[in-house]
Amino acid sequence: MLKQKELIANVKNLTESDERITACMMYGSFTKGEGDQYSDIEFYIFLKDSITSNFDSSNWLFDVAPYLMLYKNEYGTEVVIFDNLIRGEFHFLSEKDMNIIPSFKDSGYIPDMKDMLIYDETGQLENYLLEISGARPNRLTEENANFLLCDFSNLWLMGINVLKRGEYARSLELLSQLQKNILQLIRMVEKNADNWLNMSKNLEKEISLENYKKFAKTTARLDKVELFEAYKNSLLLVIDLRSHLLEQYNLKVTHDILERLLNYISE
Repeated sequence: MLKQKELIANVKNLTESDERITACMMYGSFTKGEGDQYSDIEFYIFLKDSITSNFDSSNWLFDVAPYLMLYKNEYGTEVVIFDNLIRGEFHFLSEKDMNIIPSFKDSGYIPDMKDMLIYDETGQLENYLLEISGARPNRLTEENANFLLCDFSNLWLMGINVLKRGEYARSLELLSQLQKNILQLIRMVEKNADNWLNMSKNLEKEISLENYKKFAKTTARLDKVELFEAYKNSLLLVIDLRSHLLEQYNLKVTHDILERLLNYISE
C-alpha cells in the first residue's frame, strides 16, 4: 500500500472517532485517480463551532503520523512534512465555514464526490459536494484569451527591458511568469484546460509533442545569450498561438503589436 493511502486511512479513522470534528473532505490527486508515490495528501477538516479556537492541530496531526515539520504557509494552510517525507496540506475550519465549498467550482475540474467525502456527521458536507461534483469551468473564452495575450505582452516587455539593462536574474524571474501565460494559451489552443490554474501539471501527457518542444525552447539558464533566445522563442510561440486563437476570438493584441515587440529585441 502507498504510504499516502496509509495516512489517508489514519485521517479517516481520526475524523470518525473525534467528537470535535463534524466533517472532512479530501482534494487533490487522490480524488482524481492520479495519486502516486510522489503525491501530497490534502484535506479540509471542519470543526464544531464551539471548539474551533481551542483545537490543537499540531497534536492532532501528530496523531495522524509523526512529522518532521509543521508550519502555516502564506495562504494560512497548515503544511506538514511527515516522517516518511510525504507532504500534507490541512485546512482546519469551523463548520459554519463549510459554505466555502461552492466557491471551489471555479478552481478547476471537480471529480466525483465519493472520493472527496471522508467523513460527514450531519450530511451537510455531502450536500455541498453534490453541488460541485463534476463541475468543469469553461476556460476557453474570449476574455481569457485577451487577458493572457495582454499579460504576456506586458511581462515580456518588462522582462526584455531588464534583460537589456543587465538584470539577468530578474529577467529570468519574469520569464517564469510569462511562461504561465504561454502554457494557458497552449491549453486554450489545444482545448485541454482542466489543469488551468496548475498549468504545468501533467504537461508531458496533456499537450502535443510539437507544442511541448516549442515550450522547451522558451526556457533558459541564468545566462545572457540563453535568456535572449528564450525571450525571442517565447514571442514567436505566442505569435503562432495567437494565429490559432484568432480563428475563434476577437483579439485586442494585434499581430503588428507582437511584431513590434519582436523587432524591439535588436533595437
